[in-house]
Amino acid sequence: MMDTIPTRFEVLDERFAGVAGDDVVERLHFGTRWAEGPVYFPAGRFLVWSDIPNDRMLRWDELTGAVGPFRQPAGYVNGNTLDGQGRLVSCEQGNRRVTRTEHDGSVTVIADRWRGRRLNSPNDAVVRSDGSVWFTDPSYGITSDYEGVRAEPEIDGCHVYRADPVTGRVEIVADDFERPNGLAFSLDESRLYVADTRRRHLRVFDVDAGGKLSGGAVLAETEDGKPDGLRLDDAGRIWAAVGQAVHCHAPDGTLIGRLHLPDHVANLVFGGPKRNRLFIAASTSLYSLMLNVTGARPVWA
Repeated sequence: MMDTIPTRFEVLDERFAGVAGDDVVERLHFGTRWAEGPVYFPAGRFLVWSDIPNDRMLRWDELTGAVGPFRQPAGYVNGNTLDGQGRLVSCEQGNRRVTRTEHDGSVTVIADRWRGRRLNSPNDAVVRSDGSVWFTDPSYGITSDYEGVRAEPEIDGCHVYRADPVTGRVEIVADDFERPNGLAFSLDESRLYVADTRRRHLRVFDVDAGGKLSGGAVLAETEDGKPDGLRLDDAGRIWAAVGQAVHCHAPDGTLIGRLHLPDHVANLVFGGPKRNRLFIAASTSLYSLMLNVTGARPVWA
């Protein structure tokens, strides 16, 4: 029998009052040490996610419910996403690089250095419609051997980067974070949202046509937990992994609701044929529930 828990929404603002879904949250898998980076492959109807300390990636099949290995060792992968061609983009904390898995299974390095210096430990990534890859680079993967390989940093600070799709050039786009983590573009890609885990807040930047950032104001404080992964729905609301809940913020930053869970939530993604199934990676488990909310349209759609 499928392991389930009662769904517990908390409505904090009338803008969240209409959000609903399954009466129960399904636990699709139990047995990870630190679940992260869920990414849904619509062409294959399956989901891949990371188990960082065990240095592996797992695969859940939507049609059969079966869970099996996807890749091990995996370079202590944290965040994952898809690019415009449906290829897997992964942040390898242990190998200190961002990679792309080609359709034939080969791996291409997107970024591993900035001005000749090794990155800290890329954490999460998002691909813009122009093909540029944006990623955060905190130091979690080099501070110990638990979720990476202990090493000395070669770059002064933890920054947000952009990898150019044509030249491959890697540049810093924001350098005033303590621990940048999850990131997501607004629906029209004119804004970039970034979580700073240590400072417990979400920030918002304006993005110009050339990929330069400006602004960077604090959009929302997350006093009840440290923010991690971010995703948007097709109404522009921001869904964030914070403590033992998924927070939902209105585009203006107001916290309008929460979905409570029994584990520490790390990341999430909308998937399923209609993008209305929310998958949640939370410490030991992978959770899922169907919503009356649809995730933002991906860049390849």
